[in-house]
Order: sequence, then C-alpha cells, then structure tokens
Amino acid sequence: MVQSQQGPRARYKEQNRSEIKAMALRQLADGGVAGLALTRIAKEMGLSGPALYRYFASRDDLLNALIRDAYDDAATAVAAATALSAGASEGPREQLHSLANAYRTWAVGEPHRYLLIQGAPVPGYVAPDDTRERARAVLGPFLPVFAGGAPGAGVVPVVDEMSAWLGADAAVGGWVARYAPDAAGDREASARALAGGVLAWSQLHGAVGLEAAGQFAGMEHRGETLLATQMDMLADAFALA
Repeated sequence: MVQSQQGPRARYKEQNRSEIKAMALRQLADGGVAGLALTRIAKEMGLSGPALYRYFASRDDLLNALIRDAYDDAATAVAAATALSAGASEGPREQLHSLANAYRTWAVGEPHRYLLIQGAPVPGYVAPDDTRERARAVLGPFLPVFAGGAPGAGVVPVVDEMSAWLGADAAVGGWVARYAPDAAGDREASARALAGGVLAWSQLHGAVGLEAAGQFAGMEHRGETLLATQMDMLADAFALA
C-alpha cells in the first residue's frame, strides 16, 4: 500500500525536476549562467520559492544536476560513435575522427551545455566529485584508439608522464583497462592510451571550445575542417593507420 502511494509521488517529483531542468537550460541558452534564476523558474511553474527548493536545494544543486546530465549525454554521443565505428570495422585513424566528430556535433549543437562543463560556471562553484568519473566516461572511448600506436619523438614526453601517473595511481590503470582491455597490465600500452587520450581531449577542447563560444565567427574556415586537421596531426604523431 505504501509502495503504491510513493510510486506516483516519486514520479511527480521526477517530472517536476525534469521540468525545472528544462527551464534552466532555456535560461542558460538565452543568457548563460548569469541568466539562471530559480525565482523565475518557480514563477513560471506556479510554485513558491520555498516549494522549488524541495526539488533543488540551491542554485549549485541545480547546476550539479545540469552538469551531470551534460557529461552523461556527451558520453552517450561518443559511445554511440564507438559502436558505429566498430560495426564499420574502422581503423584507429578513422575511429579517432568518428569520435571527435561525435563530440563536436554534440557540443556545437548545444553550446550552452558544453560551456557549462568547461571550467567553473560561476565564481566559487565546486563541481561534485562524481563529475570526474563522468568526464572520464566521455574520454574513455578515445583510449583504445591510441593503445596500439607508435608515439613519435614529439609526444614521447607526454607518454612518459602518463607512465609515471600509472605508477602513482592504480585507479588510473583501472580506468584504462575498463575502456582499453587489450592494454590491461601493459604499462607501455596503457601509457600510450592515456597520452593519446589526453592530447585528443586538449585538442578537442581547443577547437570545439572556440567554435562553441562563437570565436570563429567571421573567419573563413569551418570548425569541422579545423578539427579534422588537428586529429590527423595527432594520428600522425602516434602513427595511427
């Protein structure tokens, strides 16, 4: 009896949470984080301010939920590209392009969500600890792309630092093994995977971040062209076929 009464109540609460998040995303799209106003959301929903806080305890609590959702959706987009790439029997270089394109498509399609997960959205905000694992879920599919590569001299210093990281933090090896099982227990392969993944991550955010922020406006190039060139340069650095 109690369970039947709690079920509808829980669903109602989740529906209201989803509606609040949807309104918050519209505010972010219109005016960035500065435009996020819980009082306006409450008014639009016909709720009092205190009633809204039954769903989210604070603005930071709402931001936490939006950031978690953004990471999860980005991870879903990259994972879907991974599955398609595997089905098409793509080689490492093609896989890299497929994953990078999937991430870019998600980011420029919803730039307000992409920008939300880059850096601190508001001064003093500290993201919850579980966002690190969510970020790693986005980056994870890139790791096996580089595990079998042959790093050139230009990226060897990064590979060496990643090897040291593996030696200092066993959890990092577990993360690599989860996404690149063929590299499990092989420190050199794991270091290559990490180095390539971190370099891909930094280059993705360079190109995609600038595009999502509108920094390429008026420049005579396309974001996908720049990203493809960067990924090819990275693939060359690891001699990916």
